[in-house]
Amino acid sequence: MTFGRLERTPGAQPFSEINVTPLVDVMLVLVVIFIITAPLLASSIRLDLPRSDAAQPGDVPQFVTLVVDKSGQAFLNDQPVSADQLAQSLQQSAARNPDTEVQLRADQAVPYGRIVEVMGVAQKAGLNRIGFVADAPPAARP
Repeated sequence: MTFGRLERTPGAQPFSEINVTPLVDVMLVLVVIFIITAPLLASSIRLDLPRSDAAQPGDVPQFVTLVVDKSGQAFLNDQPVSADQLAQSLQQSAARNPDTEVQLRADQAVPYGRIVEVMGVAQKAGLNRIGFVADAPPAARP
């Protein structure tokens, strides 16, 4: 009878490192959420402003209506004008208020060159704010 040692195989060693993959996933999701919400929080400043009778909205900006019909005839505030009269009237408007806006309405058949001429007259007069007025397209029918 021999008394020998019974050999035992060593068991599985415990895993001593932390699995960081789920931690990285959670952190990336949080970073994305903060990136998206940070601008929203910064721009939404809520104020309860005091009330005052002196706080009135500013004057409505002044404008002149300049129309060019199919034939190229210019109309200033619905009155037909020649090129010289147009230049004089626009200079007077600019002298009164240099921020006056020119609302340009032109027929679609008017050549581009004529529109540029009218815009040049307005800019020479000192009116640099020019707005183009157009109609909305007809709604699509179902």
